Amino acid sequence: MTVSVMIVDDHPIWRDGVARDLGEHGFEVAATAADGDAAVRIARAVRPAVVLMDLNLGSSSGVAAIREITTQLPDTRVLVLSASGEHDDVLEAVKAGASGYLVKSASVRELVAAVRRTAGGDPVFTAGLAGMVLGEYRRMADAPSDQQAPRLTERETDVLRLVAKGLTARQIADRLVISHRTVENHVQSTLRKLQLHNRVELARYAIEHGLDQEQEGRG
Repeated sequence: MTVSVMIVDDHPIWRDGVARDLGEHGFEVAATAADGDAAVRIARAVRPAVVLMDLNLGSSSGVAAIREITTQLPDTRVLVLSASGEHDDVLEAVKAGASGYLVKSASVRELVAAVRRTAGGDPVFTAGLAGMVLGEYRRMADAPSDQQAPRLTERETDVLRLVAKGLTARQIADRLVISHRTVENHVQSTLRKLQLHNRVELARYAIEHGLDQEQEGRG
């Protein structure tokens, strides 16, 4: 199935180059935008699978646009493509709802793979950034809440632990000796139960509840 992508960047030469690269690798570039306000408006109209979003959009905020898009379009995933790999920029983007973060020094091959993985629901980060994000989530982990947590099945909990450890859906399927589709079904079921939107939020939930430090079950 062809993956539809929207590209948001205020530099037209860069924007057009990325559109060309993705088009040559079989993606449908459904739309482009030069600022955050246009990105939100156009995304609502075309509903792309992935929004490839720069953070520095001149007078508008890429982070604000990410928050609006991920809130209004829960089926659309946002992959940041930015020149900055700064700690604060990465964390703000992820907190706003971005599924991943790639720096602009990435190769075309890395970009293509990242967009495909993002469309498939995997969190994707330039090397080194994933550990930083997960480390921050561990630091920010809250004390256990008195509120009763939603009840997950044993297998959903197994999948959740492996998501928190950064494994892809296919790696989880291999580890648990189940099908890729079964993994996806467990992920979607867990997202619904926990009222979360993507795998990044799942990983944060698992870390805050200490699940990433436990061993998965055998059932």
